[in-house]
Amino acid sequence: MQEKLVITGDKELSGEIEIAGAKNAVLKQMAAALLFAGPLCIRNVPNLADVYSMLEVLEFLGAKVKFKSKVLEIDTSDISGSFAPHELVNKLRASFNVLGPLLGRFKEAKVAMPGGCQIGSRRLDLHEKGLRALGAEVKLDQGYMIATATHLAGTRIYLDLPSNGATENIMMASVLSEGETIIENAACDPEIVDLANFLNSMGAKIHGAGTHQISICGVRQKDLHSTEYSAISDRLEACTYLIAAISTGGSITLRNVDPEHMQATLSKLQEAGVIIQAQDSKILKASIKNKKLTAVDVNTGWYPGFPTDIQALITVPLSVANGTSTIKETIYEERYAHVNELVRMGAEIKVNNNVAVIKGVEKLSGTKIVAPDIRGGAALVVAGLIADGKTEVTGLKHIDRGYDKFAEKLVSLGADVIRTQNISGETSEEENIAEEKINIQKIK
Repeated sequence: MQEKLVITGDKELSGEIEIAGAKNAVLKQMAAALLFAGPLCIRNVPNLADVYSMLEVLEFLGAKVKFKSKVLEIDTSDISGSFAPHELVNKLRASFNVLGPLLGRFKEAKVAMPGGCQIGSRRLDLHEKGLRALGAEVKLDQGYMIATATHLAGTRIYLDLPSNGATENIMMASVLSEGETIIENAACDPEIVDLANFLNSMGAKIHGAGTHQISICGVRQKDLHSTEYSAISDRLEACTYLIAAISTGGSITLRNVDPEHMQATLSKLQEAGVIIQAQDSKILKASIKNKKLTAVDVNTGWYPGFPTDIQALITVPLSVANGTSTIKETIYEERYAHVNELVRMGAEIKVNNNVAVIKGVEKLSGTKIVAPDIRGGAALVVAGLIADGKTEVTGLKHIDRGYDKFAEKLVSLGADVIRTQNISGETSEEENIAEEKINIQKIK
């Protein structure tokens, strides 16, 4: 039976939150484990639906896994194949990142085209281009990308866009190639750096991660070895709770964070009136000068620009800010699925192509809404926290992919949030349509 969150809004949030390990770092490290034939360990692993989906992929390939108390043990000694089926990959886009390590280790891979959040076009031609440059034959056949090679040779690869997925797949495939590979215009996100550090901890030779030029000197299979590695904290989860607290006029202390990874978001929030204090390298405090933010203009961009993943979240406090804000989405053209739901709650937002114009209103009103994706779903929960009355959020399968115990953590900050069964079995959208029909009948 489908579950829902029932939120009673207009309550100030304050307190402390311990931030979990970065989902987008851990998932790629899980894929990278396939390069090595043996046991290894990843720590600070979040308890998320996406992690379990990736575990299914690894187990299907023949890996033995054990996951308990944020510690993940993976043994890839008995990997039995290089085929990842649609039924598994379709659940999680990050599972497409097994392509690079499988090709590197076995010189062949057949991986289904990925699923995940529907937020716009995500180019796979960059993956194909990079693997071809390394010497692989790549073809698309009936929903699968199939890559084969007699050997992989280092080369210089220029990416038209600094794609995270392409950077990661090419980097992992290059670890067991011959010679040096240089990726130009590479993604430089903290999760890319963490993947490179993880690979280096197991014997790879990667330099320049965190810049737009990454160098990978190929090593032999026997040069790789077991490792025990702790993943970085999740900057997106940290930003989510920070925005949730300041949206309600409250304050928050975040532990196990790296403020350097959040600079674009923190800078924009400071511009809007948020007080940010970094107590040390792992603790961050945030509060708000006034009950409402000041309107700001936001342009999303590749790291270190403003994260596209935070675009939906910052829309919420801006919808009740003083003045008119604009958001220009430059990464994913369809990442405004949350806007229609916010408008139903009383927000004044108009989207033209990839630009949203947000005129701050006095208040939002609670209603029944549907989470469209991970970050859009989190944004709608935050909207419920600042709205008058009750808000019901369904589509929790999306939120569960990126947030562990989301409701419980919000409650620890003072929120009134209950996770319960959706007795009707209908989505909030279907319920709203039914209620509108009843109201129309009453008018008649």
